[in-house]
Amino acid sequence: MSKDLMFRDEIEALVADSYSALESPDGPALVFYSEDQLEGLPNGAQSWALGLGNPLKHAGLQPGETVVDLGSGSGIDVLIAARQVGPSGRAIGVDMLPEMIERAEKNAVEAGIDNVEFLLGQMDDVPMPDDSVDVVISNGSINLAARKSRVFAEAKRILVPGGRLCVADLTVDESELPTEILTHPSAWAG
Repeated sequence: MSKDLMFRDEIEALVADSYSALESPDGPALVFYSEDQLEGLPNGAQSWALGLGNPLKHAGLQPGETVVDLGSGSGIDVLIAARQVGPSGRAIGVDMLPEMIERAEKNAVEAGIDNVEFLLGQMDDVPMPDDSVDVVISNGSINLAARKSRVFAEAKRILVPGGRLCVADLTVDESELPTEILTHPSAWAG
């Protein structure tokens, strides 16, 4: 059994501080999206694209579905998902930072997309009812969570029976890195 190197509150504070300190990241993850997906999205959504991939390529979203993005940031994946599920569907973003929720809401208004909602909350304690969504996505965020097993349990809890999970993320084998790297704020949030 492995021992946690840091506590949940410490990890969340490190991640929040790292993301709050960003000023204008210039969309490092835009390379994962097609021109069609990016067309018409506000610069604010594009410049804050910080994910590790594009889970929407593989999520198989259908019109009328409800999709939730855990760790939604500025909302780029939520906005693209909202287009894919159409006006009869719904796209919801969950993020722990009020400034990201505010940024995402502004981006949705600027894009003219109204079948979206952004909720302030933790990925390991999603503020949604059981069996309420068809698809859960996440793009480079679960690796930031202190309690990853709880994130997956929450995804299962909010998914309808037969629902889908599509994640773009990365993992690190703790045995490959020294403790001073594993507990460094920029390494954890990076």
